[in-house]
Amino acid sequence: MKRKGRNKMLIAVIVLVVLVAGGAGGALLFTAGERREAKNLPIRALDFKQIKNGKYVGEYEGGMYKWRANKVQVTVTSSKVTEIKVLEQAEKKPAEFTDELFGRVIREQSLQVDTISGATLTSKAFLKAIENALD
Repeated sequence: MKRKGRNKMLIAVIVLVVLVAGGAGGALLFTAGERREAKNLPIRALDFKQIKNGKYVGEYEGGMYKWRANKVQVTVTSSKVTEIKVLEQAEKKPAEFTDELFGRVIREQSLQVDTISGATLTSKAFLKAIENALD
């Protein structure tokens, strides 16, 4: 009798593992297009010195499922990007994230900066919004 109980428990565990693995695989397949689109998102090299002083607003629609949608305001003073603010964002990244990424853009005066480790796709979405603002 105890053996039947163990067999049922083993079958239940195996079924659970198969269901979890299948769900994870399905999620990866479902989001593959979104991840591919964000990974291949081109960020153009803009000549920041050619941008006139002012405040510019740009947004990125966030890709296929709009998960990374964001809107930024970029301030240009003396032909330099001096400030970047998040106006809207779908992902709700903490200020430390955007401060680090935007700080890189301001220090380098370029959109060709390293993305934030572990958040490459979101970094590229913010860089695209900045590009759209300055374009």
